[in-house]
Amino acid sequence: MKIQERTGAGSNRSSAPVQPTMGERLPSPPRERKPALAALAVLLILVGALGATMLVLRAGDRIEVIKVTGDIQAGESVGDKVDSVLVADDAGVNYIRWTQLDALKKLKAKSTIYKGTLVIGEMFGAQSTLPAGKAVVGLSLKEGQYPEGLAVGDLVAAYQVGNTGSSSANSDDEAGSGSTGSAGSAGAPLVDDARVTTAPGTRSDSTISSTNKRVTVTVDESDAAALARAAAANQVALVKVPGN
Repeated sequence: MKIQERTGAGSNRSSAPVQPTMGERLPSPPRERKPALAALAVLLILVGALGATMLVLRAGDRIEVIKVTGDIQAGESVGDKVDSVLVADDAGVNYIRWTQLDALKKLKAKSTIYKGTLVIGEMFGAQSTLPAGKAVVGLSLKEGQYPEGLAVGDLVAAYQVGNTGSSSANSDDEAGSGSTGSAGSAGAPLVDDARVTTAPGTRSDSTISSTNKRVTVTVDESDAAALARAAAANQVALVKVPGN
């Protein structure tokens, strides 16, 4: 009896679902395709590639312009104080290109331009523009009347030298200059803060005679007359002062 019950129980278990054997995979549900998302992904890739290309092209759109390598005073040309540098082209900035250097050297600075500045057209003009209250005085100096290595932009003091007594005895009109000369001989400079705008050895320098060199300085307008009188008598010596 017990044997039949066990047999019947075994027959009942055969009705349960058969489990997959080892190594077999269950069938995966079909994937839902989304063509819109695929198209969007492709579009984003194309836009990114186009943007990267535009950035590369923009970075390569550079021009060669002029940079100042030394301070340039008002009324001075650039001379050799220039170098070339590459910058991004910008239609809103009036850069002076390196190919325009020869034309730029014929112009004068309208105001002081400092080392490291990129040159733009508005900085220079055909004629120099002096600041209000300033004047330019030309000097004819021999070696020994100016320090060796004198350069454009140097700050100097102008002293009256030589025989100043005879100038005061010429006429009453020159008494003022005689007194200035005596002051100069006493140690006070005619001008204590003149700025050199042309120096011996520069391209704008010209030899006046076999021994004299041209030097021009910018001074206060109130000091110009006394300095010009001393310069006409060849009684001026320049000395570098602190501030250079």
